[in-house]
Amino acid sequence: MPLDFGSISAGYLKRASTEQLQEIFNKYASEEVNGVKYMRAGDFIQRYLRFIPEKDFNEESVKLLGGIIDTSKDGLISFPEFQAFEGLLCVPDALYKTAFQLFDTNGNGMVSFEEFVEVVRKTTLHQRMPFNFDGNFIKLYFGKDKKRLISYSEFSQLLHDFHEVYAMEAFRKSDKDGSGFISALDFQDIMVSIKSHLLTKDVKSNLVAAASGGTGGQRVSFPYFMAFNSLLNNMELIKRIYLNATGGNRNQEVTKEEFLHSAQMMSQITPLEVDILFVLCHLLHQTSISVSHEDHHSWFGRIVYSDLQAIAPEQYFKQITNRLAEIKAVSSPEERGALIQVLESAYRFTLGALAGAVGATAVYPIDLVKTRMQNQRSGSFVGELMYRNSMDCFKKVIRHEGATGLYRGLVPQLMGVAPEKAIKLTVNDLVRDKFTDKKGNIPLWGEILSGACAGGSQVIFTNPLEIVKIRLQVAGEIASTTKISALSVVKELGFFGLYKGAKACFLRDIPFSAIYFPAYAHTKAKLADENGYNHPLTLLLAGAIAGIPAASLVTPADVIKTRLQVVARQGQTTYTGVIDAFGKIMREEGPRAFWKGSVARVCRSSPQFGVTLLTYEILQRLFYVDFGGTRPTGSELNVPAVGIADEVKSTNPDHIGGYQVALPIFQGIESKFGLCLPKFKTGFIPVTPPS
Repeated sequence: MPLDFGSISAGYLKRASTEQLQEIFNKYASEEVNGVKYMRAGDFIQRYLRFIPEKDFNEESVKLLGGIIDTSKDGLISFPEFQAFEGLLCVPDALYKTAFQLFDTNGNGMVSFEEFVEVVRKTTLHQRMPFNFDGNFIKLYFGKDKKRLISYSEFSQLLHDFHEVYAMEAFRKSDKDGSGFISALDFQDIMVSIKSHLLTKDVKSNLVAAASGGTGGQRVSFPYFMAFNSLLNNMELIKRIYLNATGGNRNQEVTKEEFLHSAQMMSQITPLEVDILFVLCHLLHQTSISVSHEDHHSWFGRIVYSDLQAIAPEQYFKQITNRLAEIKAVSSPEERGALIQVLESAYRFTLGALAGAVGATAVYPIDLVKTRMQNQRSGSFVGELMYRNSMDCFKKVIRHEGATGLYRGLVPQLMGVAPEKAIKLTVNDLVRDKFTDKKGNIPLWGEILSGACAGGSQVIFTNPLEIVKIRLQVAGEIASTTKISALSVVKELGFFGLYKGAKACFLRDIPFSAIYFPAYAHTKAKLADENGYNHPLTLLLAGAIAGIPAASLVTPADVIKTRLQVVARQGQTTYTGVIDAFGKIMREEGPRAFWKGSVARVCRSSPQFGVTLLTYEILQRLFYVDFGGTRPTGSELNVPAVGIADEVKSTNPDHIGGYQVALPIFQGIESKFGLCLPKFKTGFIPVTPPS
């Protein structure tokens, strides 16, 4: 399975300075020779990496792992060696190079047969199921006399082939009568012993059921055994085949026929491997799959991307973006109670309020221009038009009212926009959670309904906010000796007056959110990279793109709302309600009047929601609290690899620069290559390597 580590190291890992590394090195170095400090293997592996416990530990394993960084093989790790290894961790093939240095025990840049055997014999795998070092596989790599030395590039291929041959040898041993079949229990034993690094917990628990195609048979054929292993080795390719079939859509269901068609276009994935894939999806996620009477290996059903994620092992290095805070409110989703859900809503509300304030401030001048353009009435008797277009309005505000005139009404806007955007984002997330299944999929109607609920819920804050803001924004159009403030507007309107034009507000906000949130979710998915990760720029772009149709299509409702909420000056037309306003605007100004300020509205709403959603999701990344619910998609930087889960992520603040990935790399030696060394004294069987 390919390891896409280069994209991380190039884009996210920054080399630490010599001064920083020297300070950290001195902190952990326990040895001093002739006034020079050195680390021992235990200092690096146990105290710095915290890879092996410091009590009852296996000394042989610590020494062997310490030799990875101790290139001089003198038992002491110098600062130049410490610094050089930090640089090695930043290269694209760091995992393979680290494994190579584990086997290069004498430090000559080559791996001999004796060195290979020395390391393999100390692994827990060899202790459970000894490997035959006299077989043809070893002779092909090291020569008939086993004197040939293996270079780094050849060693990488050796590691790739080693476990495949190991598994085939185990199959032969279990197939005692030479029938080409082994029992389902032997199949499980081989997979758990040799291929454990490729198995998730769920796959491991379903191995017996998956034997012989999940039909309840008790025997596994050699072709099925090889296809099963090939499938697990190529899960990242399987994911690419799925994405090719769906055009990048991770929620689209794919039938076996569609998957086979895509596979033939991209690779040589066999029909048997595809059969096994659909069997596993059925076993793990109860996908609706039926068995044909003609061929019990033909499973018909549909799979989605989350099914493939469940089969493939979890990422050994899931993300390296630093979080300012990380809290786990529940240990598992099953523990989500009413209180936890309330706390989750409060958490989202708080972040939504901050995001809304940032978004509103960023585009407030555009909003002011939009409001003044919409309030300009060509059918009135006031006189000639004050503004020719949005740009003319912008220039005249600067000329007559100064730069601060562009921010008239900002304070009440911020006081209202925080809860407004917060409740909109919170309700949308809350309702989406209710319609999202266990696989993380939500139907389109569920997305639209979630957005509509979010839009309706915000009106309780939006309408008072909008009417005060609008009256302050248009106050600068006429000269007046009386200073108009937000408080004076509230006093004049009273409680019920603050909800004048609420029907038009509902008419605008419900369709807006019903359009915006589904459009944002799908645009964000389209802009995500091949690993499903959204860079902050793609979040901003997705939010801005989604705002264009949402803002433009509801402009007529926004015009009516503005006319109802603004105080009509002498000679201007007045309106008694939504229907009355619609009729009078149509008669006096024509249908084009309903699209007044549409450009300014799009220019305001599109970037505002882009900034708001960007801020909202970035805050959730920086201040991560796991309530056991759903997270924004695309938040994690996933790196396709095999291995283990989030717990490998380093918590040591001294892991800077390349050392941010040191612990995952050491874990990757085990999880990708199956080279597990015993960590404790118990269970370690010392074996003398051949001379």
